[in-house]
Amino acid sequence: MLQQTRVAAARKYYARFLQRFPDVHRLAAAPLEEVLEAWAGLGYYARARLAHACAQTLVREHDGCFPRSAEELQRLPGIGASSAAAIAAFCFGERVAILDANVKRVLARRYAIEGPVGRAKIVQELWRRARSLLPAAEQIGVYTQAIMDLGASVCTRSRPRCGECPVRDDCLAREQGRAEQLPTRAPAAKRPVRTAHLLLAVAQQRVFLEQRAARGIWGGLLSLPQFARPEELRRAADTFGRVKPRALAQRTHSFTHFTLRFTPHLLRLPRAPDHRVGRSGRWVALARIESAALPSPVRTLLRDVREGRTEP
Repeated sequence: MLQQTRVAAARKYYARFLQRFPDVHRLAAAPLEEVLEAWAGLGYYARARLAHACAQTLVREHDGCFPRSAEELQRLPGIGASSAAAIAAFCFGERVAILDANVKRVLARRYAIEGPVGRAKIVQELWRRARSLLPAAEQIGVYTQAIMDLGASVCTRSRPRCGECPVRDDCLAREQGRAEQLPTRAPAAKRPVRTAHLLLAVAQQRVFLEQRAARGIWGGLLSLPQFARPEELRRAADTFGRVKPRALAQRTHSFTHFTLRFTPHLLRLPRAPDHRVGRSGRWVALARIESAALPSPVRTLLRDVREGRTEP
């Protein structure tokens, strides 16, 4: 949960998630849709799919137990080098370095390392520095927590509190007056724009939803039927009956690597058809959208429909 989400935002989800899936056996046995529902609202749903796959791997190949070394942990779905090292250090006392975003920032400033911290050459240098600083194995848990907290609470991205830093006397960035300029930021790349058309079929306070393919954007989530062109959407709408869809205002949602501009097409039906209208999906009550595994922009759109905010 903390790979892309702050502690304050993740805390309540974490408690609920553990109540629902108290161990890896329960998580592995649960249907993916149930896991995605428990994750609803946190975003970056690939993390939920990987957590589910990781639990299944642990049950299938490790009798439900976590491997004890960073090298073995890194072979599990969704666990990268830094996460594997953190688990191994905290849980099993392995003398191994981590390199999360906070630690990268601390090291880049401490050694005045030039260049974006995502660049391969810079990452290699940061790993070398991180490994060179490791204490004895019996201190590894405290040290790992300390350097993470140093980056999170003192050596912050903006307005670092250099006067409170325990390593300020050895910090080259502070000495050079460049603490706020380092680490070097990569030039912002222009985000490509993709377009889509979503069929918003509503009947008797229910909406027609489909489950998306496991891979790709919003993988495994419930969502509105999506089409590349309006004419494709209209042909799909014809399978619901003679009512014609009405285009609503275009909306925008930003992903990490691109911007999605999508146009919802509202299709109000007097009643939900009893058959599957030629598409694999189901009717879901608008009252249930808060707990359903939906992409956040689709959930926002359905809230507006439920509250009547899409009507003229």
